[in-house]
Amino acid sequence: QVQLVESGGGLVQAGGSLTLSCAASGIPFTLNAMGWFRQAPGKEREFVAAISWSGAILYYADSVKGRFTISRDNAKNTVDLQMNSLKPEDTAVYYCAARRGNYAYTRDYEYEYWGQGTQVTVSS
Repeated sequence: QVQLVESGGGLVQAGGSLTLSCAASGIPFTLNAMGWFRQAPGKEREFVAAISWSGAILYYADSVKGRFTISRDNAKNTVDLQMNSLKPEDTAVYYCAARRGNYAYTRDYEYEYWGQGTQVTVSS
């Protein structure tokens, strides 16, 4: 049974930082590319960041480039999203996703497995 479990969400003031973590089980983690997406109320889900299984290929949405960092620990089967200089517009439910492949995929339909999401709220 595949499970992706996100953690680390919460309430933070603008300018603050949070680190989200996603723990994967039931998949060969080292063969899976991982991604983070988010969905704000009333909006469509959007791409945030992605990392290839090797960690060598990274992609970021323009809106988070320079503020967010995606990383993975293949020994622990985890992928993290370090979020700095948070803005109110970063408020959303953040989802972790996985799929086979050694690339950094940026479209949600390219992913096979999804977590349940974790809420991030940034107050102004």
